[in-house]
Amino acid sequence: MVSKKDSNKARLKRHKRVRGKISGTAQCPRLDVYRSAKNIYAQVIDDVAGVTLVSASTIEKDFTEYGGNKDAAKKVGLLVAERCKAKGIENVVFDRGGYLYHGRVKELAEGAREGGLQF
Repeated sequence: MVSKKDSNKARLKRHKRVRGKISGTAQCPRLDVYRSAKNIYAQVIDDVAGVTLVSASTIEKDFTEYGGNKDAAKKVGLLVAERCKAKGIENVVFDRGGYLYHGRVKELAEGAREGGLQF
């Protein structure tokens, strides 16, 4: 019998491996991405203090469009970059959360770069 692989379990394994090498500081926090089927979320985290500095997602009240496509991901990237600029954050470490750097994750990163963040 053929057993189906659990893709989320594999993603969490990749994410854990990458998190062993990536860490955010107050000077250069970590931009973390989580995507579900219908929404995408981004957080800028200072791992030393254990604090979320900035967050943006497609489930916010002012976000009215569908949140599960590349256009929405790009808007979230621009929004998180705008909020980072307001707090004086310019450099971040990008953490793709174990997802492939493709599609919505890539669009979020490009939107954040267009907004002025440097990875």
